[in-house]
Amino acid sequence: MNKFIQSTVLSFAVAGGAAQAEELRLSHQWSTSDVRHEVAQIVADEVAAAGVDLEITIFPSKSLFKPREQYRPLSRGQLDMTVFPLSYAGGQQPTFNLTLMPGLVKNHDHAARLSQSPFMEALEAKMAEDDVMVLVHGYLAGGFVGKDTCITHPDDVAGLQTRAAGKSFEQMLVGADASITSMASSEIYSAMQTGVLDAANTSSSSFVSYRIFEQVSCYTPASDIALWFLYQPLLMNKSTFEGLSEEQQAALLAAADKAEAHYLEQAKLQDAASVEVFREAGVEIAEMTADDFAAWQALAQKTSYAAFVADVEGGQELLDMALAVE
Repeated sequence: MNKFIQSTVLSFAVAGGAAQAEELRLSHQWSTSDVRHEVAQIVADEVAAAGVDLEITIFPSKSLFKPREQYRPLSRGQLDMTVFPLSYAGGQQPTFNLTLMPGLVKNHDHAARLSQSPFMEALEAKMAEDDVMVLVHGYLAGGFVGKDTCITHPDDVAGLQTRAAGKSFEQMLVGADASITSMASSEIYSAMQTGVLDAANTSSSSFVSYRIFEQVSCYTPASDIALWFLYQPLLMNKSTFEGLSEEQQAALLAAADKAEAHYLEQAKLQDAASVEVFREAGVEIAEMTADDFAAWQALAQKTSYAAFVADVEGGQELLDMALAVE
């Protein structure tokens, strides 16, 4: 195994020789410079420092499993841990589609409250059915870019060829009379450059890493109000966790607390940093108002929310639980 995919490996001295520490494998799709890797590394480092005969080996950059193919091996015990956008598993558990739903999360502090709410308890109960549990909660935010116009209100996307992140966002934007062109976020730049796209929606970090600021005139970032939030927790196989010693479990939970605080702090900083990158590139920065947000949410209720309730048994109850979190 090369150094790129190796996290800290720990061995412990015991009387008469060295004991082999128990190893956990953690997979994710991002580079080692990404905040989601930082979250994984904090957990690995803190567990190593606890000296409980437990090591975590991290496999970043989709080097162990493809991005969307991590939940199933996790649930089967073939993988121990993953940092994973939960909506990727919406085909297995349709309730998970609520973790990428427009207007459900208003800002990062609201996201943190959602993570500690009965809504999240209900999602965790669904995960438990798959032998999966949450170690670290975390949401990342995103916004809109426009090739020639600013996008803050549903009226602003009418007639525009738009890329959206996720099925629920596509449903909402179609309801605003936008046309949808589906593509990976890595393709937004060339689509803007060639006139295929007029507008796009993705995460703050993707807007920066793919240099979208070179192709647009206006950026509506996640700030105190944002439409786009994606739940991306650090998950663990539940049986694997329960099979660890009490000391090892305690070390993991303590490490998770530290990682979760870092995740929330860095998520906020990423949004602010993206604004500076776009501003320095000469891109206009637009702000979504509370009235704008309310208009998007009203549209989402008629489109994305309605489709979710129609498709998912018990969907209305779960949606109401999420919307009840202030």
